Amino acid sequence: MTVSHDPANPLVVVVGITGLQGGSVARALIDSDKPYRIRGLTRDASKPAAQTFAAQGVQIVSVSLTTDNVGNVRKAFEGADIVFAVTNFNEHMDKQREIDEGKMMVTTAKDVGVKLFIWSALESLSAPSGGKYSSVGFFEAKHEITEYAKSSKIPLAVVPAGYYASNVFEASYALKKQADGSYVFGLPVPASTQVPVIDVAYDYGLYVRAAIENPALGAGSEVRSGTLISFGEIVAQLSKVSGKKITYVQMDRETFIEATGMPKYGPMLSDMFEAFAAHGYYRGKEITSETMLARKPRSWADFLDATQVQNFFV
Repeated sequence: MTVSHDPANPLVVVVGITGLQGGSVARALIDSDKPYRIRGLTRDASKPAAQTFAAQGVQIVSVSLTTDNVGNVRKAFEGADIVFAVTNFNEHMDKQREIDEGKMMVTTAKDVGVKLFIWSALESLSAPSGGKYSSVGFFEAKHEITEYAKSSKIPLAVVPAGYYASNVFEASYALKKQADGSYVFGLPVPASTQVPVIDVAYDYGLYVRAAIENPALGAGSEVRSGTLISFGEIVAQLSKVSGKKITYVQMDRETFIEATGMPKYGPMLSDMFEAFAAHGYYRGKEITSETMLARKPRSWADFLDATQVQNFFV
């Protein structure tokens, strides 16, 4: 399908359209057989990704989604039937800022009367551990925003992103080249620890589209993304596809933190992985069935097949 400009069709506002999640959402809606008007929000409308969407008929709006810019955020949300919202903790590493900006988007969306607010949430890692794993700010911030959205009574669908497949390559603290040319992939958890891996750019939008289009979902639903796989199997498949000898090693907490080279954030990363092992990424909640999606999402093996993995081994 192409992007609609018919005012009779629903307007979907996509926050962060030039990012991995927002871009995936926009592409999934453009691919749908249902017509949507799409308004993409970004701080920089000159980005190539923004221009690509604009050429496809997406209305691109340049706006900063900060608490001191509520008036312009409201203008960007006005007329929306559906809002997809996401926050980016990595931009500022400020838990309270993320909470404040997330709550602002919830309140603004409710004020303009959206029919469905889709939130890219995460579970609390602190709650099931009795506060033991409390340092993972972006999980706790997104959970607090979820609870705020629920209490606001806005029509809400929660669509958490699974564990990014790209994280495996970007986790330089985990994948280490050895003197003999082999590699070690080390985390502070057993190899059997599972995470719901997702190719975010390719597949995340499928789950958001399901939240919009599948009559069994919509407001009140949680649409959990990804395909469960253990870190041990992640490493085994990566070794097979890359042709590199890669060994999974379970580190103790102190060794892992030292290996990250980040004294400030190493404990947070260790807490995150330890919480995954103890309580699960989704705290035992089931991943949404692939049968509810418009197509089958990529598995980790599929992601590797579609990725030039050799480029990551230099």
